[in-house]
Amino acid sequence: MEIKEISTAALKEKIEADEELYLIDVREDEEVAEGMIPQAVHIRMGDIPEKMETLDKDKEYVFICRSGMRSMNVCKYLDEQGFKTVNVEGGMMAWEGETKPKN
Repeated sequence: MEIKEISTAALKEKIEADEELYLIDVREDEEVAEGMIPQAVHIRMGDIPEKMETLDKDKEYVFICRSGMRSMNVCKYLDEQGFKTVNVEGGMMAWEGETKPKN
């Protein structure tokens, strides 16, 4: 099954256009402490299986990590569980938009 992907530029456009999207940052605590996209929700990759029941299968979730590898694995895992997922290509390393430290 092929995972949908979005570029960081396209993601930034969606955010700036105030499009409704569900962006989840799957990096570790120390990584998001350095800054994350303000519209993102932080759920560590290792916490995804137990948090899965809080996600809605009718919504499409966009996942981001540092480089796009962990988020791709999360997308594959959740796709197998019947969720709609999109991976951010290049992850935070490619992100040129606003970031803020996680509170």
